[in-house]
Amino acid sequence: MTWISIFTGKSGFAASSTAEDVTKGVDGTGLTAIVTGATSGIGLETARVLALRGVHVVMPVRNMESGKKVKESIVEKIPNAKIDVMELDISSQESVRQFASQYCSKGYPLNILILNAGIMSPPFSLSKDNIELQFATNHVGNFLLTNLLLDTMKKTVKESGKEGRIAILSSEIHRMTYKEGIRFDKINDEKSYSAFSAYGQSKLANVLHAKELTRRFQEEGVKITANAVHPGVIATNLARNGGFNAFFYGVFNRILKNIPQGTATTCYVALNPQVEGVSGEYFADSNLGKASKHAQDAELAKKLWDFSMNLTKSN
Repeated sequence: MTWISIFTGKSGFAASSTAEDVTKGVDGTGLTAIVTGATSGIGLETARVLALRGVHVVMPVRNMESGKKVKESIVEKIPNAKIDVMELDISSQESVRQFASQYCSKGYPLNILILNAGIMSPPFSLSKDNIELQFATNHVGNFLLTNLLLDTMKKTVKESGKEGRIAILSSEIHRMTYKEGIRFDKINDEKSYSAFSAYGQSKLANVLHAKELTRRFQEEGVKITANAVHPGVIATNLARNGGFNAFFYGVFNRILKNIPQGTATTCYVALNPQVEGVSGEYFADSNLGKASKHAQDAELAKKLWDFSMNLTKSN
């Protein structure tokens, strides 16, 4: 037995709504979406539901063999699904640059970018680029990938006349970051590292990323939206590191969403017409939510942008 809310918000949807519920009647034919982290959990379900609605889905994956199996499993149930699998390790800037270059060389349009891939609370380690692994995977890789694909998105918007949408997977745990929000001067400080706080920091960065993207899109007059998404508490592979995660998911077991419910808010933000023109917001349970005070700090968002630009400079 679970205690997922069945009470609907202003959108007409609730925590119990599924991804198919929130996209019912939506025709995504002619749209192209990138969905990272699509080999399992809510990423896989996001790819499946978008394909079900007629969207051409490109799945960037670390393991090509796993990606191809996922594609086969979707196509088996949705014979007309249009899915491509490409290689990407979001924690590696070299891999991100290679993926973006290959994607652009294929001439694909890009209507929807869903930044779903992530890790949660591993022991301290550094990425290939010498950045704390959670920050590198959950924010920096997403930041770089977005920047490298923005020209393609803008071109698609101009040629199609359709709004571009970016959905960035965050979490309510963005409220549980370090007290200063983003520890710009201690990103790689192993001595004071807290796996859980570092996860919260990376999830706060996701909300701030959407906020600053929105400011820049509006300043430029570009018809692209960027929003942060809290999928809910879901039992997925994200919690595979054990320790605190096992305790956390044990305590909250009765409010866990299943995967179709956990995928709903992402698909709502990506496809539902109610979200047209809405940007820089934080969504939960397929409704507008309210992010933390840090997450609403425009100056912090700008500082994070500049910091991230420095971390992703080409040598």
